[in-house]
Amino acid sequence: MPSTGRRRGDSSAKKGSSAKKPGKKPGKKNARSFSSYLVRGLWILMGLAGVVAFAWVITRLTLRPEPGAGKYVHDNTHPGQTLRLYLDQPSVKAALLEIGGNIVLLAPLGVLLPVLSNRFRGPLRILLTVAFVSLCIETVQGTVIAGRAFDADDVILNTLGAVVAYLLIGRRVARWAHRAT
Repeated sequence: MPSTGRRRGDSSAKKGSSAKKPGKKPGKKNARSFSSYLVRGLWILMGLAGVVAFAWVITRLTLRPEPGAGKYVHDNTHPGQTLRLYLDQPSVKAALLEIGGNIVLLAPLGVLLPVLSNRFRGPLRILLTVAFVSLCIETVQGTVIAGRAFDADDVILNTLGAVVAYLLIGRRVARWAHRAT
């Protein structure tokens, strides 16, 4: 080991040193305060309660059988096919309800997920997570629920709604919720 010119126990070089660690202010504690942990915990609890309530509502809306619709329901694995069907309807109101409903359906996840964890910050992460959730819902609808069908356009619209909600609201709410940490 090369010699540095100091002996063990010699702290004379340290006493006169005024080297500061970058990013730390003198006289400030590095530890987080109890109140910041409390605020963070409350945000996480509120986010968790929101996700649980949201999951219950989504389950009631999407996974309920519709027994009379059996012969009118068909799976759609071709993106854009159902959208064209909606847009070809004579009623603009019905088309807007179908398309808008699918956009709004999972949009709250774009706000709730980033509040729960920093891991969900970023539009790509929201896109992947919500696309997976929507794909699971559509798969269950198409395979298990009577009177429901798988629709690729629903997955696209659900995911689009969550990403837009994240970009418009979720980023700001997440920053505000995590600023205490």
